[in-house]
Amino acid sequence: MDTTLRDGEQTSGVSFSAYEKLSMAKILLQNVKVDRIEVASARVSQGEFDCVQAISQWADKNDLLDRVEVLGFVDGKISVDWIAKAGARVINLLAKGSKRHVELQLRKSPEQHLEDIKEVIAYASSQNVDVNIYLEDWSNGMIHSPDYVHALVQGLIDTPIKRFMLPDTLGILNPDQAYDFCHQMVSRYPGLKFDFHAHNDYDLAAANVYSAVKAGVHGIHATVNGMGERAGNVPLSSVIGVIHDQLKLTTNIEESSINKVSRIVETYSGVRVPANKPVIGEFVFTQTAGIHADGDSKDKLYYNDLLPERFGRTREYALGKTSGKANIQKNLEELGISLDQEGMKRVTDRIIELGDKKERVTKEDLPFIIADVLGDNIETQDIEIVNYSLTLTQGLNPVATVRLRIKGEFYQETSTGDGQYNAFVRALWSIYARLEKDHPTLEDYSVHIPPGGHTDALVETTILWDFKGKKFKTRGLDADQTEAAIQATIKMLNIIEES
Repeated sequence: MDTTLRDGEQTSGVSFSAYEKLSMAKILLQNVKVDRIEVASARVSQGEFDCVQAISQWADKNDLLDRVEVLGFVDGKISVDWIAKAGARVINLLAKGSKRHVELQLRKSPEQHLEDIKEVIAYASSQNVDVNIYLEDWSNGMIHSPDYVHALVQGLIDTPIKRFMLPDTLGILNPDQAYDFCHQMVSRYPGLKFDFHAHNDYDLAAANVYSAVKAGVHGIHATVNGMGERAGNVPLSSVIGVIHDQLKLTTNIEESSINKVSRIVETYSGVRVPANKPVIGEFVFTQTAGIHADGDSKDKLYYNDLLPERFGRTREYALGKTSGKANIQKNLEELGISLDQEGMKRVTDRIIELGDKKERVTKEDLPFIIADVLGDNIETQDIEIVNYSLTLTQGLNPVATVRLRIKGEFYQETSTGDGQYNAFVRALWSIYARLEKDHPTLEDYSVHIPPGGHTDALVETTILWDFKGKKFKTRGLDADQTEAAIQATIKMLNIIEES
């Protein structure tokens, strides 16, 4: 079960719009093919009600309504009525899985809480609403009050609850405890279905999922990109790797859609995925050490089962001070460039030099490095900026005048824009329109300043372009952000000129 739209939305500063939730629900159920989604909490707001209603209407039309779930509370008829009115048909009832929560938060006895739960279940059944039950703080319950946990489950064993859901609410379990506690539940109540819900406070969520599945639980809850409160929930991508590869079990998940939904959630949430996050991070399929690239060329010696193609990704080979000839050769092959032994040595030395200065070297930089080092025509800059002027005046739109040299011919245009870089790009495209030349669209624009950097620190601007369906990145580095963006743009112009 994916709970990105409910538990994942509890990430600090994250709030999805109704449109975003509906689009993610469609992708999760139809493309990623998760078995169930939890989309909201009852009673939160009118906007949340409208969102659940929209998702439920879409799901009903597509015979998926029984796979849409909403968190509800032990509050008599209130949550059930809210959910039923929104058109949903499954309530995930939030009960107390530890004695301390019952006595200190609800200020009730375990017996009173059990009766309250049964009352909600009976009413939900009368309204044709299926019930799953969360045992909130179950992990603490198993540590400090296991008799309470077992008494609660025993008291509910004859009710029509579909699934008993076991949350490690505070992310406190280790893999040994996760196995022990889940095994107790499964073996003691063989006729019930149990889900495990892992949080990642100790960075053990994926390991705890491994133990829970090994112990025999029937379902796992996850979120895209590990979204969730505090340290987040277990990431869907990690769960799939653990279940498919480590436990050799199968699911309905379409692995090739994992990266797509990750990027969409990253965009909608505004929370960037760490570059080294397993399966979905930008660099996790990038080999940096030259010895690894050499091994890959010799019968894939440094591959594991997490092949990038499974997840809609490709393997890359980084360029920097640890690069060897093998890394560079892999990138050159992709660009269709060949070098002799002496040329390869000189280019390798230059890349190592740049790496020592902590400059990032990309595949797109290689042709320019080759041209600079070897001084031949392997890569020439057919397009150069001769001059440009950027003007910013308070109360007026910025103005840019750009003069280009394209294969020896000079062209000049002036344009306004919403910002200085926007004005610069509009002037460029005016030149390209005059020449009837195609140009790419800007897909993403990011700026990085080293931590603790001062006002004169170097700024790295990375731009993602789309040119005729092919996506690629270019980077610029300068103390001025606009200048760095212009450098990245000129790199782009020369790359597409050669394509």
